[in-house]
Amino acid sequence: MARTDNDSWDLATSVGATATMVASGRARATRAALIDDRFAEPLVRAVGVDFFTRWAAGELDSADVDVPGAPWGMQRVTDMMAARTRYIDAFFARAGEAGIRQVVILASGLDARGYRLPWAAGTTVYEIDQPQVIEFKTATLAGLGAEPTADVRAVAIDLRHDWPAALRRAGFDPSRPAAWAAEGLLGFLPADAQDRLLDNITALSADGSQLVAEVFVNSGDNQQALNEASKKWRENGLDIALGDLGFPGERNDVAAYLADRGWHPVRTSLNELLGDNGLPLQSTEPGAPFAKNYYCTAVLHQPG
Repeated sequence: MARTDNDSWDLATSVGATATMVASGRARATRAALIDDRFAEPLVRAVGVDFFTRWAAGELDSADVDVPGAPWGMQRVTDMMAARTRYIDAFFARAGEAGIRQVVILASGLDARGYRLPWAAGTTVYEIDQPQVIEFKTATLAGLGAEPTADVRAVAIDLRHDWPAALRRAGFDPSRPAAWAAEGLLGFLPADAQDRLLDNITALSADGSQLVAEVFVNSGDNQQALNEASKKWRENGLDIALGDLGFPGERNDVAAYLADRGWHPVRTSLNELLGDNGLPLQSTEPGAPFAKNYYCTAVLHQPG
């Protein structure tokens, strides 16, 4: 079902299920010793989507669920989660070394960085997501006996509402630099909502703030590749049309948009990231799905 501006979901349906999908990828990558996210598999199990649970547990092979040679599938997801997780973990480590002690994870989903990364003393991690998602993850981690490695503060609000006010109420200080993460998020926002999100981040960011974002291009080729992969998954019990969960159409380029607002972005293409981690590359032929996807880190330098 196509997205609407006021739709709703949980971690097992619609766009919310993508949080469970990527967590299953992190769990699988952890099993392969590519990353270390010991919370990913139990969180996926708790959601209860059989397909993702079986992938996370290593009970399904790529040959069972992926179209051979296709540009997207569960093994591709797992490879991307390994590379993306390393990239963003390293971003937060550098932000900590720069003295940043405020971290904001937007649409945090099943992200467990507040419980698994070695944060510097005095770091506060703000996790923003829908109330039911925050409640589920917090309760599940508590049931696992997980202890946060920073001062983790849940900001239970839909990003379509006044999340900047909710973030400030939770203790966020706009006069101090912050490290922001928009992981697996921008491609699921309408074009105007993407701009508003970046504008709000900029307005809340003091000089020296840092941002990491994944830029997933919502092209027709990408949508088709995602839905072709979804057909194979449907044969294995997962009823989701992944390509229908984004908002297609023209939108501002993220890195250029940030640069116009005082940020200094650095782009890393998807294939650069995969290659740096020794993982299979995507096709770069003209029109190939995902060829234009990239990752971006940026530092805000306000004039004088």
